[in-house]
Amino acid sequence: MSQRITITAALPYTNGPIHIGHLAGVYVPSDIYARYNRILGKDVAFICGSDEHGVPITIKAKKEGVSPQDIVDKYHAIIKKSFEDFGITFDNYSRTTAKIHHETASNFFKTLYDKGEFIEEITEQLYDAEAKQFLADRFVVGTCPKCGNEESYGDQCENCGTSHNATDLINPKSAITGATPSLKKTKHWFLPLDKHEDFLKEWILVGHKKDWKPNVYGQVKSWIDDGLRPRAVTRDLDWGIPVPVEGGEGKVLYVWFDAPIGYISSTKEWAEREGKDWEPYWKDKDTKLVHFIGKDNIVFHCIIFPAMLKAEGSFILPDNVPANEFLNLEGNKLSTSKNWAVWLHEYLVEFKDKQDVLRYALTANAPESKDNDFTWKDFQARNNNELVAIFGNFINRVVVLTNKYYEGIVPIPNDYTNDDNEVFKALKAYPDVIASSIERYRFREASQELMNLARLGNKYLADQEPWKQIKEDPERVKTIMYLALQIAGALAVLCEPFLPFTSIKLKAMLNHDALDSNLTWIGVGEGRELIQANHKIAKAELLFTKIEDAEIQAQLDKLQASKAANEAEAKLVDPQKEEITWSDFSKLDIRVGTILEAEKMPKTKKLLVLKVDTGIDVRTIVSGIAETFTAEEVVGKKVTVLVNLAPRALRGVESQGMILMTENEKGDLVFVNPDDTKQVSNGLKIS
Repeated sequence: MSQRITITAALPYTNGPIHIGHLAGVYVPSDIYARYNRILGKDVAFICGSDEHGVPITIKAKKEGVSPQDIVDKYHAIIKKSFEDFGITFDNYSRTTAKIHHETASNFFKTLYDKGEFIEEITEQLYDAEAKQFLADRFVVGTCPKCGNEESYGDQCENCGTSHNATDLINPKSAITGATPSLKKTKHWFLPLDKHEDFLKEWILVGHKKDWKPNVYGQVKSWIDDGLRPRAVTRDLDWGIPVPVEGGEGKVLYVWFDAPIGYISSTKEWAEREGKDWEPYWKDKDTKLVHFIGKDNIVFHCIIFPAMLKAEGSFILPDNVPANEFLNLEGNKLSTSKNWAVWLHEYLVEFKDKQDVLRYALTANAPESKDNDFTWKDFQARNNNELVAIFGNFINRVVVLTNKYYEGIVPIPNDYTNDDNEVFKALKAYPDVIASSIERYRFREASQELMNLARLGNKYLADQEPWKQIKEDPERVKTIMYLALQIAGALAVLCEPFLPFTSIKLKAMLNHDALDSNLTWIGVGEGRELIQANHKIAKAELLFTKIEDAEIQAQLDKLQASKAANEAEAKLVDPQKEEITWSDFSKLDIRVGTILEAEKMPKTKKLLVLKVDTGIDVRTIVSGIAETFTAEEVVGKKVTVLVNLAPRALRGVESQGMILMTENEKGDLVFVNPDDTKQVSNGLKIS
């Protein structure tokens, strides 16, 4: 097993604070893994940093009327402090606007460029004439060509997880102005993923079929099976790392080329500060590299970044990429824009000194294999019924009774009974059981095994009843309390990756500093004496306190206020757009038509393929209305058609116009109908 481990956690976008979805998906599991490996004495580099070049940052800056640098400075500070206060133990938390990152990413690009690893192409990209700029992927929204989600981004659909190009979107719109973009030629550099397809098949589909999580392996296999294509590594933007070669003026490195290199530059920054050599953590084949990410980043970390590393030639590849699924909140998708979230920096204020409660609740309900739902009621139950009633109750009993019976002095045990031996045998097994779960990235399972150890302690005390036996057989009670203290010591050690603040508090109660070195993970597993006889422990303190209904209701009310605000905003009438001239309007050729035929487009949720009589011809129009109307009910319907819209291929079907639709007050699609009596002739010009 490797003694050197490089652990990376996905770089968070600095366009907003951290919320519980980020924590459950990436940062809590990665911190558990890092803490566990440090406990075992491994050489760990736990690396992260702020991703400050993403398009969402420039969008946020435009909305707030400030510079992108203002945005990243603000949120970098909030995110970094939140992580520190929450106990995420990064060895280094950097940022991609740092000089060392710009240098590292530029040099990486130049190395691949000099090796001839890029393809230089002039392609047509979406261009917003009103904003006078090319549109990067996240500046474009439209209908996903695979699932019909109307809010897909230009690079990826967050509904179905499909990666695509902005030009693949149906009915694309500029996120800057709302205008329909046009195609305009521009030059970019591409990483030919198809060149690395054989290597990726062998490395992933053969080499990691059994040890990668099924959700990760399945998504990567699907992408490879579809055939890999060149992927652009540059963008037409003014915010980011300038393309460092001739002809790169006015262009920057694509954020998904730039960001993962941030792991390397952050490691360099850490090594320089600590007087270490960074290269073994990224170039020594005996180093284990693990990426912790969310499922929306699987393709980039399992295909694109490995292809980059392979093309460069001197770096190791990830041993595992244990991506989690998404966490929802009270039955709805977490949303930064709609303020439907539990923000970490706010939680730390509202639930002071309860970092471990959130860590435990998120781990016990982790979305490891499927999307899961966080509810405040479950959070309260995890705290009150498990942390307080099981873990905290056991520790309180042991420490209180030891102080009551022996003035805090650990008693000398007598001979073990069969019951004692069974409990001691079970105790010794827990380090290996928990370790096995952690090493297979099953942190939810591991957390429940930890709680089972506390249950073992509670059951042992309940069965042995020392509070009764103290009068009848005080010598027997010495053995009971001695063994109970060994379980308490084991909990102090084994809970550290999951409940680090609790571990510190519990160790203080056990007067850990005065103990010898047996109170370790290995010591528990080897059955050593963890808490020695005649050792004096401290007084009892509550490890956890109950969370009252009023505290939970306050959080639910807070969410309801966000929901009400979103609904109120949705009901607002859209403001008038900028004035146009008659010549602008006269370019539109809008006519009355009749739908003659309709059928559902295969493998889509929202698309219908229509045959429409426009009066001047019968043409095919693809329309995203299938979730509102069936094919049968639209046949014969009079519609309003924009007939001089440039044709566009959608899923292999050329759409030759657009059916004009609007939404009613309920948000349902309705036709802009020229005449319900159907007496209006096809071809009648409306404009």
